Amino acid sequence: MNNEDVHYVGKRIKEIRLQKEMKLVDLAIKSGISKGLLSRIENGRTIPSLPVLFNIITTLNENPSSFFETMGQGSNSPFYMLLKKEEYSAIEKEDSVGFNYFSIFSRSFSDFTFNAVLLLLEPDAKREMVTTDGMEFIYLASGNIEYKLGDETISMEEGDSLFFDGRVPHLKINNSEQTARILVIYLLFNK
Repeated sequence: MNNEDVHYVGKRIKEIRLQKEMKLVDLAIKSGISKGLLSRIENGRTIPSLPVLFNIITTLNENPSSFFETMGQGSNSPFYMLLKKEEYSAIEKEDSVGFNYFSIFSRSFSDFTFNAVLLLLEPDAKREMVTTDGMEFIYLASGNIEYKLGDETISMEEGDSLFFDGRVPHLKINNSEQTARILVIYLLFNK
């Protein structure tokens, strides 16, 4: 984000909050952040992380596309949001050894939740087969793995991708000597 975009985000949050006659402290509490952080965001003094930004947008009952619709108008710069790898947060998943997940981006909609995670799959990682209540897309960024999907075993090499129904029991297996880097995208069904 460039400096102009940082100010846009803060000004846009404040503009919508005031239109909805919300107090700063109320929006902060409902968004799960401190009043001081929200004030710094609104004043363009800090850049919110993607999860914080989308929590605020959701709390304001705004659609992300309408929130950003006027961003970059009058500018030749395209809109983008960059999340540095240092900002990825480790997440705990099912009982496993060698499955290191990092949240990149997550967003809930009325019918589904979108989650993008980075999985660092260590050699000889271990866990039981699992199911996911939704669809999964994986992209093997580096390494070689086997993917057990139901009764089938699929060999995958760097650059391969796989899309499947996560309700089928599945398991990633790394029999190599190098850690595999896998982008996993979940489209989870909201009940």
